[in-house]
Amino acid sequence: MSTTATQTLDARGMNCPLPILRTKKALTGLAKGDTLAVVSTDPGSLKDMQAFCKQTGNELVASSANQSEFEFLIRKN
Repeated sequence: MSTTATQTLDARGMNCPLPILRTKKALTGLAKGDTLAVVSTDPGSLKDMQAFCKQTGNELVASSANQSEFEFLIRKN
């Protein structure tokens, strides 16, 4: 991800539901408008992050898959 995030969460090696739970916890500590970059190796996180952002009202700014890693940029609303 080319955009600089306020905070980065390394969720590599964690299986569902840990990437989402850690993302939720990390976002709690951020101010509105701050961004969180998440790196995960769980293939399920692609759909999980989209659903999580839709349910919580946070914005999924970007997502990308590169080899076996998935990157997400989430803006706290």
